[in-house]
Amino acid sequence: MTHLSADAGQQVFHQHRNLLFSVAYRVLGSAADAEDAVQDAWIKWSAADRSQVTDPKAYLTRIVSNLALERLRSTRHKRETYVGPWLPEPILTGGDAAEAVTDAESVSMAMLVVLETLSPLERAVFVLREVFDFSHAEIAEAVERSEAAVRQAAHRAREHVRARRPRFTADRSRQRDVTERFFAAATGGDVNALMELLSPDVTLWTDGGGKVRQALRPVVGAQTVAAWFAAIGTVTYQGVEPSDMNAELVEINGGPGMVFNGLGRVIATVTFDFDADGRITAIHNVANPDKLQAVADGTAHDMGTQ
Repeated sequence: MTHLSADAGQQVFHQHRNLLFSVAYRVLGSAADAEDAVQDAWIKWSAADRSQVTDPKAYLTRIVSNLALERLRSTRHKRETYVGPWLPEPILTGGDAAEAVTDAESVSMAMLVVLETLSPLERAVFVLREVFDFSHAEIAEAVERSEAAVRQAAHRAREHVRARRPRFTADRSRQRDVTERFFAAATGGDVNALMELLSPDVTLWTDGGGKVRQALRPVVGAQTVAAWFAAIGTVTYQGVEPSDMNAELVEINGGPGMVFNGLGRVIATVTFDFDADGRITAIHNVANPDKLQAVADGTAHDMGTQ
């Protein structure tokens, strides 16, 4: 391959930027950290001897995977000492991820919560193998481990995810329909309508990060969860009166979700997990202001894996 000029190098990087963010975000569960990893990858790419690079896409993906893995290790402690449940940082999605169910599933809040329970190495290996279809040899090079270690990590991660994340998906139109009905019932304060949409043992996870008042433990059971949401339109939430709050339906992390806004800021996002019948089994509510920047920015990310 001939030496890439600085301009050509920039063009190549830009061409793969979406993919690099897609990898880093799935490994890190944080849009801000993923952007930092992509930025660091750009610095490394700029300084690299690109005449030696035969496959820029593979080379860049390896760099960003390695950077994301390092970053995940260094942020681990912060997550372990976090106040209340730690949820991933939500992102607005659009583009092809909505079409490709596997892409959407792999970036869903529910999947990212499961990935959070893996070791950093297992998580990086799982994402590269199961989502991006890298060979064990390519992953070994990216994470600087032996191929045998990578195979072992891939096996452990796959078993772990399979045990916690059964492979079923209610079809997307059904998910959207249930979300729309939930939205109408929550904003209308209709407890009975909410109850019909919830699985009896539904779990609500709320992440306020100690910055805003939220439930520090999961809220379990249809009755309690329905009451929690029905109250939204009647109580002041984070200093915002119900009359100053508005909610909208958007696509978040590859599926239908809700964003609550008030007084010029994003207050919270809500996403859902469904069983095979389309009933809501889990609700993830992110209200930590530090985690709402990516949604507030309004950029819809294409989380495709190509």
